[in-house]
Amino acid sequence: MTKKNDKIKGAPSREDILSFLSREKEAGGPRNIGAREIARAFGATGADRLAIKRMIAELSEEGAIEKRGRRVTRKGALPPVALVDIVSRDRDGEMIAAPVEWDEDELGPAPRIRIHAPRRARPGEPLAGVGDRALVRAEPDRDAGPNEPPYVGRVVKLLSRARHRVLGVLHVAPDGAGRIEPIDKKQAGRELIVAAADVGDGKHGDLVSVDLVGKTRFGAPRARVRETLGSVTGEKAVSLIALRAHDIPDVFRAEATTEAERAQPATLKGREDWRELPLVTIDPPDAKDHDDAVHAAPDPSPDNEGGFILTVAIADVAHYVTPRSALDRDALERGNSVYFPDRVVPMLPERISNDLCSLRPNEDRPALAVRMRVTSKGRKIGHNFHRVMMRSHAKLAYQQAQEAIDGRPDETTKPLLKDVLRPLYAAHEALQHARNLRAPLDLDLPERKILLKKDGSFDRVILPPRLEAHRLIEEFMILANVAAAETLEEHRQQLIYRAHDEPSREKVSALAEFLSTIGVKFAKGQALRPSHFNVILARVKGLEHENIVNEIVLRTQAQAEYTHENYGHFGLNLRRYAHFTSPIRRYADLIVHRALIRALNFGEGAMPDMAAGELAEIAARISAAERRAMAAERETVDRLIAHHLADQIGARFEARISGVTRSGLFVRLAETGADGFVPAATLGREYFAYDEAGHALTSRSGVSYRLADVIEVKLIEAAPIAGALRFEVVRGAGAGAPARAAKKIRPPSKKPPLKKKRR
Repeated sequence: MTKKNDKIKGAPSREDILSFLSREKEAGGPRNIGAREIARAFGATGADRLAIKRMIAELSEEGAIEKRGRRVTRKGALPPVALVDIVSRDRDGEMIAAPVEWDEDELGPAPRIRIHAPRRARPGEPLAGVGDRALVRAEPDRDAGPNEPPYVGRVVKLLSRARHRVLGVLHVAPDGAGRIEPIDKKQAGRELIVAAADVGDGKHGDLVSVDLVGKTRFGAPRARVRETLGSVTGEKAVSLIALRAHDIPDVFRAEATTEAERAQPATLKGREDWRELPLVTIDPPDAKDHDDAVHAAPDPSPDNEGGFILTVAIADVAHYVTPRSALDRDALERGNSVYFPDRVVPMLPERISNDLCSLRPNEDRPALAVRMRVTSKGRKIGHNFHRVMMRSHAKLAYQQAQEAIDGRPDETTKPLLKDVLRPLYAAHEALQHARNLRAPLDLDLPERKILLKKDGSFDRVILPPRLEAHRLIEEFMILANVAAAETLEEHRQQLIYRAHDEPSREKVSALAEFLSTIGVKFAKGQALRPSHFNVILARVKGLEHENIVNEIVLRTQAQAEYTHENYGHFGLNLRRYAHFTSPIRRYADLIVHRALIRALNFGEGAMPDMAAGELAEIAARISAAERRAMAAERETVDRLIAHHLADQIGARFEARISGVTRSGLFVRLAETGADGFVPAATLGREYFAYDEAGHALTSRSGVSYRLADVIEVKLIEAAPIAGALRFEVVRGAGAGAPARAAKKIRPPSKKPPLKKKRR
């Protein structure tokens, strides 16, 4: 066997590969470099190519390079389009930026980027300032000195202005002076003072943006109201806070609204007539837009005995939202629809999303449809796309479809049972065979749903049941998404992929270290597959460690993203994957629809000529918009529950430890799923040391609080506007130890990740 440092005859050495990647990085060369490109650069063939692949695997395991699917890069390289914060100015007055997402533990200090500022700004060219967040096209600066930023970049899109502003709720006293209650959880309990002259037009209960202007003579921070953003006393106050805090646009431009209102229903011109095919929609009962319909039937072909023909039809949004139109500009700015318990902020106006593109029953609707042939074991053996006119034959809810299959059909489902529903479920059973062989990551975590009262206040939290109907639609959509990616690659058409990287080497090492503490082995050196995690999850199922292992396996995973470069979807265990099935609510799907229309010559609405750089910018923007939406949705839930619990100070709750830091414990309440914080100072008189590998706080006497432990906590403080809850432990590991009094302690900014990752 070849030693790591040996030079292989006819192939580059490890040092040669590292030098090559460094040169490409410094020269701003192609970003999509893999084993094939390295072999071509060194003229390697045959066995030498295998040696190169082996060395790439070794370098990746050692952390010398980063590997995403087939793509490799020298460790620490920025992507071609980066999401950055403008953090300072240098001595020459030029702005310096830093990447928002950068793992310093894994990659070292984040590189700085010198932002190129044109001498004369062109009309419409974005100009950023310190505190702004932006998308930047960055490349290595070959003229940079040893202590200067190694990258130079230009702003391609401003995403939000001055992050240093403070948002809060204004409380006005009788004398006209005011105080600001910040909405940021990190600022909970730290009120700002506003002089009467600085209140401006703000009224009691308004959400306002303020500037910090100094301190009072007693040292309290003083602020001036800069902008009034709306009252927080109405029904939709909680989601309004999230919208303003994250700069999520919720009002369409006048020209976009006009375009939507003037849009006319599509005709049969250029479309196949599929209106007789009994397609049906299956959605949540409260869904307002329906963008996907399904059908299944036995395959009559003798070469596919027991197989099926599956059809997935998706609303043809590209017919109405054309490239670079006002509707398109608004849709790209939003990136996706945002879902709050009390409202939906749609990506497209209701005239498009809830009317012309919603696949209502018994109404003609344009669609892009894919017809797929699968074997009796669920393996796809062919597919083709069509631009059609369809007519949904029924609008079904998940529960309704499931009850029909379980022997309880209603008036709507009874006529559909034999020829529509049973074939769908039979096809789903076949797809399950293929899914089991593919072995995607099996983290089927429950997803809570908040129900509101008529006045918009919190009512209760429910756990909707996970039905076979949900899995059926999910598997049909996954297969359609794969078919879309395959078709576009076959036609050499550019697209935006939905990609999910494998976990980083550091996170896998941390997982293996933790598993060793509970007697479970996890080989770190193997080529990772989702099935390796599934084996661990199956091994601990039903045991005392089940919850903690599920939590840590979830946190080990990377975050999915949109990208113009394909490096596969690790969680789904798919080599190529693109979002095609929800163009009403995701801009990425609209791009894929336009790409299919262009590749297959389907007529109007095709993707225009786009450089790879432009697609990279779009992918970075919509990935950032997705993360923005997730944060806003999570914070809104936190605020609703904090409002609900605000009058229950002193109440006790069963909770599970959902995160452990040096500063204390994050806890999640069993009944509502509310997240809160237990400061370490309240745990007892002893000093508690942080055990990072064991995800625990442990005292010298052996008292330990560990991730996923079930404990009883008492609510000490609630800050509804910030969505912050503070607890003390009253029962559980070490709860009998006398606690010392603690001042108001704000929870640290680091919060455990969401329970469910978006695929």
